Amino acid sequence: MASILHPSSFHSSSSSTTTKPPVPPPLSRPQATLSPPSKTLLAKLTTTLTATALATTILTTTSPSLADSPTTYSIYYGTAASAANYGGYGGNSDKKASAEYIYDVPDGWKERLVSKVEKGTNGTDSEFYNPKKKAEKEYLTFLAGFRQLAPKDVILNNLALSDVNLQDLIANADGVTSEERKDENGQLYYDYEIDGVSGHSLISVTCAKNKLYAHFVNAPAPEWKRDEDTLRHIHQSFKTVG
Repeated sequence: MASILHPSSFHSSSSSTTTKPPVPPPLSRPQATLSPPSKTLLAKLTTTLTATALATTILTTTSPSLADSPTTYSIYYGTAASAANYGGYGGNSDKKASAEYIYDVPDGWKERLVSKVEKGTNGTDSEFYNPKKKAEKEYLTFLAGFRQLAPKDVILNNLALSDVNLQDLIANADGVTSEERKDENGQLYYDYEIDGVSGHSLISVTCAKNKLYAHFVNAPAPEWKRDEDTLRHIHQSFKTVG
């Protein structure tokens, strides 16, 4: 005899086979939270970046060479004394008080002592030279008995008569220029520039106290190219005083 199923039993059986377990909601990724950097951290970063930038600047900047450093000078007081009074004998030994001319001497240059014989024969009164290259020098000669300057060309030729090196420099020069100038007191100077293959010369000539003064600045070609500013400075610094 067939059994009759109770409706509740059928419903219970059907429900148990079709009901699905609840699906959990999808997991969401937690949001990362960024906290602002502390003042200490910011200070460290700033210091590091500043130091890095400074180091980069130092490494990429060319250091100045010794040649770029400014030249300093001392003033030389020349007396243009006769050979008999050389070194103060028979006259005032205080050069500054009895100076007849002055010019600048670069620091580091050495003085070459002029003998009485040399002073008496060619009129050389003073001389300084660069110890690194002795041919780079300045010196002054004087001659008594000149009241005024002769024409510029005549003066230069007369100076060359007593200076063999000057003769050679003029003979082999690429160019010789001359000009006149007056100082603040109206005193006349002749300025000469001789540009040669082997060397360069700047000469300044003037008359005062019945004497002719000639100031020379000479340098070999390599030294002229290197020290032109210094050499022009000492050339322009010459003047008579008193």
